[in-house]
Amino acid sequence: MQLTTTPNFEGKRITRYCGVVAGEAILGANLFKDLFAGIRDLVGGRSGTYEKELQRARDIALKELAERAAEMGANAVVGIDLDYEVMGERNGMLMVSASGTAVVVE
Repeated sequence: MQLTTTPNFEGKRITRYCGVVAGEAILGANLFKDLFAGIRDLVGGRSGTYEKELQRARDIALKELAERAAEMGANAVVGIDLDYEVMGERNGMLMVSASGTAVVVE
């Protein structure tokens, strides 16, 4: 499955539009991750734990999007948009959603 944020693939022709597809991932942050991220906030620097969770959520959302596109008979998804939200009580959940247009390219 070919994935891109652009509206097309250079050098390839879209022969069929299959429809809009989406994939979502919602992950919860646990107490220990929150504790260590809080310490990192106090002393400065990046939070590697949250960065890894964000990457994992993005990977899950894109995988789900690709699977749904394949079910529609597509071999590519164009115009992918990634959105990030913090949600839940005390903002304890991270949601990543990916959407795009499933297409067939040659």
